[in-house]
Amino acid sequence: MSTVNASGWKPEMGESDVMTSSTYTGNRALMLEEALIFEIGDTHTTGVDLETAPVVKSRLGGLDRNREMGIPGLSEPETVRHYTRLSRQNYAIDLGLFPLGSCTMKHNPRLNEKVARMKGFADVHPLQPQETVQGALQVINELAFWLVHLTGMHGVAMAPKAGAHGELCGILCIKAALEARGEDRKVILVPESAHGTNPATAAFAGFAVENIPATPKGRVDVAALKARLGPDVAGVMITNPNTCGLFERDLKIISDAVHAAGGYVYCDGANFNAIVGKVRPGDLGVDAMHINLHKTFSTPHGGGGPGSGPVVLSEALSPYGPIPYAARYADGSFKLVEEESAGEEHPATFGRMTAFHGQMGMFTRALAYIMSHGADGLKQVAEDAVLNANYVLRSLEDTLDAPFGASGPCMHEALFTDDGLAEGFSTLDVAKGLIDEGYHPMTVYFPLVVHGAMLVEPTETESKAALDPFIGALRSVANRAKQGDPALKSAPHFAPRRRLDETLAARKPVLVWKEPELPIAAE
Repeated sequence: MSTVNASGWKPEMGESDVMTSSTYTGNRALMLEEALIFEIGDTHTTGVDLETAPVVKSRLGGLDRNREMGIPGLSEPETVRHYTRLSRQNYAIDLGLFPLGSCTMKHNPRLNEKVARMKGFADVHPLQPQETVQGALQVINELAFWLVHLTGMHGVAMAPKAGAHGELCGILCIKAALEARGEDRKVILVPESAHGTNPATAAFAGFAVENIPATPKGRVDVAALKARLGPDVAGVMITNPNTCGLFERDLKIISDAVHAAGGYVYCDGANFNAIVGKVRPGDLGVDAMHINLHKTFSTPHGGGGPGSGPVVLSEALSPYGPIPYAARYADGSFKLVEEESAGEEHPATFGRMTAFHGQMGMFTRALAYIMSHGADGLKQVAEDAVLNANYVLRSLEDTLDAPFGASGPCMHEALFTDDGLAEGFSTLDVAKGLIDEGYHPMTVYFPLVVHGAMLVEPTETESKAALDPFIGALRSVANRAKQGDPALKSAPHFAPRRRLDETLAARKPVLVWKEPELPIAAE
């Protein structure tokens, strides 16, 4: 009978066994195991010595808490170590390539961060008198000019806080324009190659959504779309480049047909990174398009931080855009057009999207990025993004199934499927295997129109030297899946956490709430 010490090691274990065995602490060398913050701290103490608060009469009208908050008290070293250890278990763009498709996770230059932290921008407050924030308003106006210029549109709404919020802004503009014409059109057409937020936005705005199929080559079926147009169709929401990574070559034909039928064209601009400086959506007949500043103009992405989704508008829809908006006057001054002045300067506006005028930090970062690149540099952004995606596509199409590999060059992302893997192996196994290789997985199972989809977007900020190891890693994992390597079914093996049963977790979540032992008195 063999003995086992606290680390799980047995005397008969070889070197390779020791490599994968557990340790007494749960740590794996410098990869430190970390408990939940509620397991570290004591909910009845604090990290600093505070005098007992005096008992006072409540002034909250009975709305005060009568139970503990349950927040653990940690010392400063405990707090710093906790979040530092957690950060070491997180993958980030500063660690390596982030291949998420349809997410454009590219490097955010530190120059942008320096500009956003300038005192005049970082400390600005939305309730300051407008004469004290002329520089900030000028930044908003300058960024607005660039966005209009780059898209070939007529106007722009800067207030929307994110992509889906921008979609809603554009659809509300369409709705207001139809109401001004006295028309009650109820249907929005959405191609199946569009982003999933498009039908959700249209439905939220009160429209019925109808699907338009794609051709075998992955683009909108123009004939099917034209056949559905009629007096009940308010417009179409189309993503270009689409979620299959392909440019919709017939967008101008689609726009002309929709306009002839009395509708409007909304373009999802999440993938503008692939065409910025190369294509102006306004020239293709687009009436409204949101721009994710975190995707095209490098403001931070994800993590629950502030977003920004300005919406560019055609001449037909600009009168209905939301307030407030930054305007420049003949004397050189800037001001925000608010409700009190909207009647004179913007009478057809559908109203307000947000309390204030968007995210100043996102605006300064985006403008810094645009000005540091210039028009020629932004054009190269698109060219390099497309070049990198096609390099990935052509480097792996002999190993992974590329359903639209014959549809011409892809745009910003390369699309693969799990077709050809060994029986019982799927996209999820490939994604989990990539974690062991040190990469965040690509987008999986999206777009939904492609079975077992694997969507890879390298962006323009990755060099060939960075792409080659990733391509090699994905090739290796894919070949293991094609050969039926059983170890891949339980990957990842080297990550801080092993594979979770995601289906069980979604269907039977374990939510535990422990009642506090010491209730707090009402007074």
